[in-house]
Amino acid sequence: RSVKPHDRRAGIMRHTVSILVENKFGVLARIAGLFSARGYNIASLAVSETLDPTISYMTMVVEAEDEKILEQIKKQLNKLIDVIIVTDFTKKSHVDRELMLVKIGYSSKDKSKLDGVLNKTGAKAIQSADDTAIIEMMGNQDDIRELLDGLKQFGIKELVRSGRIAISKE
Repeated sequence: RSVKPHDRRAGIMRHTVSILVENKFGVLARIAGLFSARGYNIASLAVSETLDPTISYMTMVVEAEDEKILEQIKKQLNKLIDVIIVTDFTKKSHVDRELMLVKIGYSSKDKSKLDGVLNKTGAKAIQSADDTAIIEMMGNQDDIRELLDGLKQFGIKELVRSGRIAISKE
């Protein structure tokens, strides 16, 4: 399935951007500052080391109305000395995933209903107690949304998401 880049709010588009940077103090703050200075909300941010511990890989999902301003930000990012490569996945063939943990209300009488939701979405229960279960899912935005819709009937008590990560298919 393809991920729809448009947000539910009118005119807002979500752009997935990766930035390969030198792993140095303050780099994240400078990069986030470029986006916030333009009034763009960072909807998701994931940062990790690469195979080379001196280099980090950042994936940001940025909400924006105007692609022209996003182009300006990418140019400004490329001027930063610590930035190695900027990739905008918005129009590029890519794979993206997010990890989510959800704590729901649960009782043994709900087991068959919960199993149905989990089997349909590919999620799994990683822990269950007397009145709660913790569900784990890794998937794209459509998969995550489908699971959340299915879990609403149990009562979502807590939700934690990792933020989107992406890689080019090329």
